[in-house]
Amino acid sequence: MAISISLVLLLLILAVIFLRNGGLKISHAVVCGLLGFFLAGTSMAPTIRDGITATADIVSSLHP
Repeated sequence: MAISISLVLLLLILAVIFLRNGGLKISHAVVCGLLGFFLAGTSMAPTIRDGITATADIVSSLHP
């Protein structure tokens, strides 16, 4: 749960930065949000979640 909240906050911060810099329009942000919302209801959701979790585990295990 902590990984998904962190990821959501990171994506939210990136979206705000892109919106402020003009690199992302409101309509694009809405389309991306709707895509994520509808994608979460498909059968691919567990696979995507597992992939993100595995990536987060790999990144968290790296030591500089």
